[in-house]
Amino acid sequence: MEAALLGLCNWSTLGVCAALKLPQISAVLAARSARGLSLPSLLLELAGFLVFLRYQCYYGYPPLTYLEYPILIAQDVILLLCIFHFNGNVKQATPYVAVLGSSWFILTLQKWIIDLAMNFCTFISAASKFAQLQCLWKTRDSGAVSALTWSLSSYTCAKMGFHHVVQAGLQLLTSSDPPTLAAQSARITARIITTLMTTNDFTILIRFVIMLALNIWVTVTVLRYRKTAMKAE
Repeated sequence: MEAALLGLCNWSTLGVCAALKLPQISAVLAARSARGLSLPSLLLELAGFLVFLRYQCYYGYPPLTYLEYPILIAQDVILLLCIFHFNGNVKQATPYVAVLGSSWFILTLQKWIIDLAMNFCTFISAASKFAQLQCLWKTRDSGAVSALTWSLSSYTCAKMGFHHVVQAGLQLLTSSDPPTLAAQSARITARIITTLMTTNDFTILIRFVIMLALNIWVTVTVLRYRKTAMKAE
């Protein structure tokens, strides 16, 4: 049962992530404007995705736990190019793309670098959401910001967080001495928590919980200002 749930989480998350940024890209292209979108938010999000992907690759996590991140990074790069294009100078994106590309190799030059980067990953990703919120609060205009993309982001955070919880439970249930471990607790929830504590996966799980809350906050803010704009019209 747990394995089936895990598979469902994996493939449904990949499916949603494959189209996650498409509504936002379509909205920017349709409006021919990046109004309402925060460039710092997008750059911070890209940095967070890159660190998280590199961390999981470095420590040998199963590919299905991070396969959505290359897809998200590719879509964010396309969105970045769209923003610079409609702001009048697409060549300005070159140094940003170069820095992100070189970071892939720099992050794993030493083990402490990737570990330190991962410790700051949640703060980087949270800062990206706050940068978008600040842009919305300042302009009071959601512009070309896609509420659908942010809603889907909330969904994927919930799914990926659930995936890691189920994965933790499976690791414990298939360990070398399952009868003894099962005797220590009558509930699967307790076994999951024990696994999270022993494998340090709390870092990942907490990240998903924080990102879920912030994605919902951005979604609500976008819808709020969109509703206000419609009333004004």
